[in-house]
Amino acid sequence: MRLRRWILAICVLWGFGVAHAQTPSPLQEWQYENGIILEKLFAGKLPTWQRVVGLSVATQPTYPGSRAYAVEGGPVFDIRYKDVAFFSVGEGLGVNLIRGTQFRAGLALGFDRGRHISDDFPRLHGLNDIGNAPTLKAFASGVLSKRFPAIVRVDIRQILAGSEGWVGDVQAYTPLPGSSERFVMFAGPSITFASRAHNQKWFGVDPSQTLDSGFRPYYAHGGATATGMGFSATKFFSPHWLLNLQTAVSRRLGSAAQSPITSTTTDGIVAVSFEYRW
Repeated sequence: MRLRRWILAICVLWGFGVAHAQTPSPLQEWQYENGIILEKLFAGKLPTWQRVVGLSVATQPTYPGSRAYAVEGGPVFDIRYKDVAFFSVGEGLGVNLIRGTQFRAGLALGFDRGRHISDDFPRLHGLNDIGNAPTLKAFASGVLSKRFPAIVRVDIRQILAGSEGWVGDVQAYTPLPGSSERFVMFAGPSITFASRAHNQKWFGVDPSQTLDSGFRPYYAHGGATATGMGFSATKFFSPHWLLNLQTAVSRRLGSAAQSPITSTTTDGIVAVSFEYRW
């Protein structure tokens, strides 16, 4: 019964995203949904509408593999209609096309912030900007069982312009021991894959860029590009007010790690948000 009580508390965490959530980011995709799939499994009937609004501040690298970090703040929101549709900072605008007690899958339209020379001018000088672009994401999540509420999630994101190509993740996460009705924790690992076109855009150096940038020509390949570990914690001060912490680390792999553009193979993010739900 105690396990059931704090799992029900977890189920109100409707996929909190940080302000200015971006693709790519050290924050893992599962941290945007943050256990919402457990809601139907443990709570049964869902309310028609679920809403969260708040303010967030986050520190994260200006682009993957950068030593330069930026602090950003802004609003967060998450609006859900039953388990059918959602609109949030972290997950974008989406619909769950398949909805089961322990499994859901669907599509979402998101946003890729790209990379700009001004993000780290000394390092990126001579390279082209990677423009902002919409992304189309297909995703699926499943819970192993009530007795062992670990969640496995897979997704693939097609960038429709800008950095081009596709990016995908295989992830797993679970509620942590020590969670309660007023304090809830999740953690889990991930591995990220990307196409050759995407990695070349982010980590490659074309011959035409060598003179201005000072980098040698470099051709990135597709495959596994990063592994990561994420942690989320939420403190409930009342049924409506809560404080949410998201942190994650990511380590570059393969040609993403070996690229001359990459100044560090490990980066991370810390985000804190204060939120109201009803």
